[in-house]
Amino acid sequence: MFTIKKILCPTDFSDVSKNAVRYANEFARSMQANVIFLHVVEPRPIATDMTVAYIPIETDLEKIAEDDLSNLIEEEKVKGISAAKSVMVGHPSDIIIEQAESQDVDLIILGSHGRTGITRLLMGSVAEAVLRKAPCPVLIVKAGEKEFIHGDDE
Repeated sequence: MFTIKKILCPTDFSDVSKNAVRYANEFARSMQANVIFLHVVEPRPIATDMTVAYIPIETDLEKIAEDDLSNLIEEEKVKGISAAKSVMVGHPSDIIIEQAESQDVDLIILGSHGRTGITRLLMGSVAEAVLRKAPCPVLIVKAGEKEFIHGDDE
């Protein structure tokens, strides 16, 4: 029998990502699973003498992301479950896969913006990369999905 004991829920604080947080919350409640809420801060490239370099992200940006993650968890009424939060710096799909492997998660729940065409080509798709490389099942909450309604507002 397949049991889900640990869920990884990456978020970028978008509306579709907030919906994925709601799904993770409900899955965790019903399966008595732990959830790791993750936000990845991407390094910002800068041009220096015709080359592109990545500078270390300021600690302030990580602190802001940590505060935003705490606020999101509170706002989405994540209660009654065992939840951890983590903010990391790197490329989102790489960090998500690394965390799924190192934390030995049973399920990844993440939102997808559903970009198509040139936007997807230029920006890539974190959800697609995670789906292809994940060491466990992935539940993708798509943009435009019916908004998840809390079963009870505790």
